[in-house]
Amino acid sequence: MIGVFDSGLGGLSVLAAISRVLPAADLTYLADSAHLPYGSKPDEFIRARVLAIGHHLAKHGCGLLVVACNTATAAAVQTLRDQHPDIPVVGIEPGIKPAAVSSKTRHIAVLTTESTAQSARLTHLIDQHASGLKVQVVACPGWATRIETLDLGDPAFASEVTAKVVPLLEQGVDRLVLGCTHYSFLLPLLEPLAAGRAELIDVAAAVARQVLRLAGPHARGGGRLTMLATARPERLHKAPQALGLSNLVSRLSGATHQVQI
Repeated sequence: MIGVFDSGLGGLSVLAAISRVLPAADLTYLADSAHLPYGSKPDEFIRARVLAIGHHLAKHGCGLLVVACNTATAAAVQTLRDQHPDIPVVGIEPGIKPAAVSSKTRHIAVLTTESTAQSARLTHLIDQHASGLKVQVVACPGWATRIETLDLGDPAFASEVTAKVVPLLEQGVDRLVLGCTHYSFLLPLLEPLAAGRAELIDVAAAVARQVLRLAGPHARGGGRLTMLATARPERLHKAPQALGLSNLVSRLSGATHQVQI
């Protein structure tokens, strides 16, 4: 069984990509919705949550763990690997490298949470892969929380996204890196803004390919999906349908349960 987790609904974008490449795998998704958003929390708190959730999933039979959250990866993925040396752990990082390699204007932007924007891991990625480019790291407070409501049709929120993105495009940014898994669900807002001007870089498919490489015996199962939440399980249960993730809807086995971790 493969365990995937995030602070809330954002990791469903990664889960959907994994589901497509591993149709027979048994998957468990855990949303730590009692403690979202992670993006505004200190690293020490995030680390504690990641270790607690990783322990829970491993204890309940997950032989491969996916940290489907940029903020949690930056704060705690190495600590989680150290705690579970016998279990492969896959994290997710902003697609700085593909953005830097493909940019024509040599000017890219990273849309991310407050915590990831300040992380040493993001700074290292930029230094390693984009040292010769102009890189703007743009924190987007409140975006992940808004996506958690499943109400993305609010004109005020659309205006907020537009106000954040359009100036970047006007400055010559030609690659917009989605530095939070929640932001994948903003594509209907972002794609019209970026059309003909910039490419959106989302790494969910690349993470799924890495999971496929590491899955081994966990690639085989009954194709079941179990979903768990530390709060508001009913919201997580309806999210795949609301977000258009039909491949998850068809795999979901039973109700979404609340867990205490």
